[in-house]
Amino acid sequence: MSGHSKWASIKHKKAIVDQRRGKAFTKLVRAIQVAAREGGGDVEGNPSLALAVQKAKDASMPKDNIERAIAKGAGADQDGAAFESVTYEGYGPGGVAILAETLTDNRNRTGSEVRYMFTKSGGSLGEPGSVAWIFEKKGEFAVDGSRYSEDDLMVAIDAGAEDVAHDDDVFEIVTAPEDFTAVRDALVEAGIEPDSAEVAMRPTTRTPVEEGDAARLMRLIDQLEEHDDVQAVHANFDVAAEVLERVAAGA
Repeated sequence: MSGHSKWASIKHKKAIVDQRRGKAFTKLVRAIQVAAREGGGDVEGNPSLALAVQKAKDASMPKDNIERAIAKGAGADQDGAAFESVTYEGYGPGGVAILAETLTDNRNRTGSEVRYMFTKSGGSLGEPGSVAWIFEKKGEFAVDGSRYSEDDLMVAIDAGAEDVAHDDDVFEIVTAPEDFTAVRDALVEAGIEPDSAEVAMRPTTRTPVEEGDAARLMRLIDQLEEHDDVQAVHANFDVAAEVLERVAAGA
C-alpha cells in the first residue's frame, strides 16, 4: 500500500535521532518496568518484556540499567507500579487518524497535554475507539535497500513474514505479531541487520494529505513523540516524498 515504506523510512530516521537524546533512555526504562509489572520479570516468558529489552539493547542501554528496570517493574521497587498504559486517539490536520501510546503516572495531566497538542494543531482528540478500528497490530522491520537485496530477505518469508515491500531505498518487512520474534531471529542468523524493528499499530487505510496540512501534521507528530509520556505514535497519512522533503527542509 502506498506510503508504507516512506513511513517506515521516516520512523527509522527519527529513531536514530531519538536514540541520541537523553529522554530516549527514560522512555525505554519505563516500557521495561511496565512490561515486567504486567507480565513478570522473566524475559523468556514475557514477550512484551522481551521486546522492550531488545529495544533497549538496540539503543545501547547498559545491561545494569536494563536489569534495574526489570527489578523495579517486577516489584523490587514500588516505583515500577506507578505507571499505566493509556492510548489516546484523534484526528490531526487533513483528517489523519492518530494513535498515541503512552505510559503515564498521571492520566489527567497527560490527557490534558495531549488534547492541547491536538487542538493547537487544528486537530481533535477523540473518544476511545474513535480511530483504533483503522489500525491493526503488526510486526515491522525496515532494512537498508542499499545493503541487501530482495533475495537476501527471502529468509524472512520462510520464517513467516507476510510481505516484503521496497520503496525509496528501504525494504519493509511485515509480520503477524506472533511471528515477529521468529522473523527477527531469522534475519539475524542470516547476517541481516534491520535498521528498525518493532511491533506497531499499522493503518489498514491511508489518508492523502496536501502540502498545506503536511507541515502542521508533522509538527503535531513531532510534538507528541517529544512528550515524556508518549512511547509511540501511529498515523495513517499518505504524503508524497517530495512534500515530506520540503516540509523537513522548512522545519
